Amino acid sequence: MKLRTLVGATFGAVGAAAVTNRAIGRRAGELGPPLRGASGTYRWRGFDVAYTEAGDPEDPDLVLLHGINAVATSHEWRHVFEELARDYHVVAPDLPGFGLSDRPPLTYSASLYTTFVRDFVTDVSDEAVLVASSLTGAYAADAARDLNLSRLVLICPTADTVPGRRVWLRSLLRAPVVGQAVFNAIGSERSIRYFHDDHGYHDASNLDDETVEYEWQTAHQPGARFAPASFVSGHLDPDVDLGDLLGDLDVPVTLIWGRENDMPSLSAGRDLATVADVELVSIGESALLPHVEHPTEFLRVVRGEATEHPEIGESDE
Repeated sequence: MKLRTLVGATFGAVGAAAVTNRAIGRRAGELGPPLRGASGTYRWRGFDVAYTEAGDPEDPDLVLLHGINAVATSHEWRHVFEELARDYHVVAPDLPGFGLSDRPPLTYSASLYTTFVRDFVTDVSDEAVLVASSLTGAYAADAARDLNLSRLVLICPTADTVPGRRVWLRSLLRAPVVGQAVFNAIGSERSIRYFHDDHGYHDASNLDDETVEYEWQTAHQPGARFAPASFVSGHLDPDVDLGDLLGDLDVPVTLIWGRENDMPSLSAGRDLATVADVELVSIGESALLPHVEHPTEFLRVVRGEATEHPEIGESDE
């Protein structure tokens, strides 16, 4: 009798989760464009990869690669995209598995993203400025060995986000009903605000409601959990040494760091810049997303207007 009750309760819980999942999916609706510009599709290894471009095609090319997280898209560049398009031909893709790009149920890996960066940049430009954020910075640094770039700009780059690899967690999140329910919690509005307040933003008042809504919506698109399942379980961390990679590149490299960032910290950024012998610019009163919290200062760095003043903003003394 007890077993029958337990089985009935389990089926009831799974059924309730399935109903809730469907309701949330219906509420999310169709995801809108992440940026203002011309939309395009890049066909890559069976993926339709969505991208936005703007600016004069005769201007120098600049490719923007968003970071990796549970709600990642090229919407990350919303505060700088149009301004950059005044000086550059700007192209910003949604990485495979994110945003408006295809999100098939693959076991995503760091090598997949490194290969995508190499192929995409090769196909869209002959000599681009490449800008990449956080974990994607490691993919960009790795791919840069095979690219013809005019400059590499990395924002708080890291190759280490999660200690170890948790196969069980990836399997859980990939599960049809329970995994979707768990990911719905990870992608809830409350969780989005918590993670941004914890390490994304130095000042949580810089996080606007429109951003939270878009990130919530992208987290509840069909297939949205598969790429993040690999991320949160540690399977998207590449086995590379960023210092060695950057030090071996024959291209100007600039690191941009949020001065209050602790994942990774500014001191880690300074160590990386010293080992690789590259330029480091820190932006005060910002954390993991200095280009979001202080877009004007970020634009100065990308345009080469800050090289004589490597510490932008208030002193950290």
